[in-house]
Amino acid sequence: MSIFQLTREPVFPDPKLAEDNGLLAVGGDLSIKRLLAAYSKGIFPWYSQGDPPLWWFTDPRLVIFPSEFKVSKRLARTLRNSGFTITFNKEFETVINSCANIRIADGEGTWISDDMKEAYCNLHQAGYALSVECWLGDQLAGGLYGISLGQVFFGESMFTRISNGSKAALVALVNYLKQQDFAVIDCQMTTQHLVSFGGREIDGDEFRHLLQRHIPHTFTNERK
Repeated sequence: MSIFQLTREPVFPDPKLAEDNGLLAVGGDLSIKRLLAAYSKGIFPWYSQGDPPLWWFTDPRLVIFPSEFKVSKRLARTLRNSGFTITFNKEFETVINSCANIRIADGEGTWISDDMKEAYCNLHQAGYALSVECWLGDQLAGGLYGISLGQVFFGESMFTRISNGSKAALVALVNYLKQQDFAVIDCQMTTQHLVSFGGREIDGDEFRHLLQRHIPHTFTNERK
């Protein structure tokens, strides 16, 4: 199966045409219009610095339904006694930089290149990207960021500087999304960490139907 080469127009092929590993298309840019077109169909960019943008639709897909979110009694007790405070959208740029820098410091690669940082900061300024910050006093203990479209939240990355910092941010995010009647959180990749919070895999068709049902605006048309 050939990989689709994107044009200047912010349109994508049908996600059903993705390869078995999820790779769907290559090229294009990280403009707000293209990113919204991608996320509205469950497609996300993931590539290394210096490479052309690669676009993915993974199947099966790990999701968290807010009503199924689980927090162990032990973690709930720990967070109650942690002294953490939570903010939203206070330090978006700091959060995305921290997500990249901590991976690098741990000797891991990161897909959060300078171009990606700029693109998601632009999405944040346009009202589509959200950050959650966890603080211990005036120190940033952890956080996460992602994309919010309709009643769907697409989680992108999280980081921890102080034990349980990212977990506190995740719990706060889910509580917020419940209050706002969000339908689903897209986790993209399956990890046991997220499964422990109630994440579960669904197939690509079910995921696409969820997006169609809960993202009211059409950002682009599929290229057949």
